[in-house]
Order: sequence, then structure tokens, then C-alpha cells
Amino acid sequence: MFRDREDAAVRLAEQLVVYREQNPLILAIPRGAVPMAKIIADRLQGDMDIVLVRKLGAPGNPELAIGAIDETGWAYMTREADVITHDQHYFEKEKARQLEILRERRSRYTPVRPPRDPKGRVVIVVDDGLATGSTMIAALHALRAKYPQKLICAVPVAPIETLDRVAPYADEMVCLQTPALFYAVGQFYEMFAQVSDDEVVALLQDNQ
Repeated sequence: MFRDREDAAVRLAEQLVVYREQNPLILAIPRGAVPMAKIIADRLQGDMDIVLVRKLGAPGNPELAIGAIDETGWAYMTREADVITHDQHYFEKEKARQLEILRERRSRYTPVRPPRDPKGRVVIVVDDGLATGSTMIAALHALRAKYPQKLICAVPVAPIETLDRVAPYADEMVCLQTPALFYAVGQFYEMFAQVSDDEVVALLQDNQ
């Protein structure tokens, strides 16, 4: 159990300390991981930014991920997606909806600068936990195309089967806990408040 995201970030930073002298780029999947990435970047003496991806929700149950999409429009679909629905029209409509949200978030979060370039750098992608792993896979896929020196997935908690699903997309996996009984990321935090857009913007402005 983690006290809050700050506690989780401090513990992750301890596991990643080997990269302190390598000017790592710490990329958060918004919104929950953004405060965590700031803490990790400060402790590793690296840079912090965001990688924008969005979950693709199931019909009638938007919280259930059937995939994820990145800013280019590339989508990862889970193995369960075809079991949940065969409606291709729904898939395309959901992709378009989430892509529009990504565009809005990019214009809101980093309106005056491009994303930090991961080429040739140690890149650590942070989230506050993985359930299906869909958004992490989309993030890692998007970043791999930009030629990082090393691509690391770092999370406090995830089911072991999710880590196995994500692992082929990363060079290294760092996960602090792999509980056998996993229902939702929030169950492993004593405090798991939502992170607002205003908080994200403020943290990113501090790291321009």
C-alpha cells in the first residue's frame, strides 16, 4: 500500500537512482502521473514532460479499456477487444473522440513549446499504476519511433500478467508491487485524489 502518489514516486526514484548521472527524460502519462514524474525528475536530476495517450473505452463502460491511442492516431487494441464488441464503427468513433481530446490536451498543456525530444536519451515513462497496460503500451510504442537510447516503464503497481503484456515494448520494466488480487490501481493507495488540468499545467510550466 502506498500513502499517496508522492510516496510511490519517491520509492520509484530509489529504484531508478542508477540513471541519476545520465540526464534522463521522465515522461508522465497524464494526469495522475504528472506530479510523480516531477518528483522523480528532481531526484534523478533529469527533465520532465508528458507523453499523451488516451484509453479507448468499451461500449457502455468507458472505464473498461479495450485499447489506447497516441497522438499520431496509432491504436493498440487489447486481446479482449474483439470479444467485447465487433462493431468497427464504434472503434473508429471512439478513436476519433479520444484523438480530439489528445489534441485539446496538447494545446492546453504545452501551448508554447514542442514536446521534449527523446532521441538518444534514457526515457523513463511513468504512470501511477497499470491495469490493462493499454495506455502504457501506446506511450511506449509512440516513443520507440523517436529513437530513445533506452526506454523504461516505471510504475508502482501492476498485475504480473499486465507487466508481461507491456514488457515487449520496453527495454526495462520497473514495478514495485505485483499483487495477486488486483481490481483497480486506486486500491493500492491510501489517498488517490484526482489530479486536475490546472495542476498539470502548473507543473509543466515549472519545467519549461
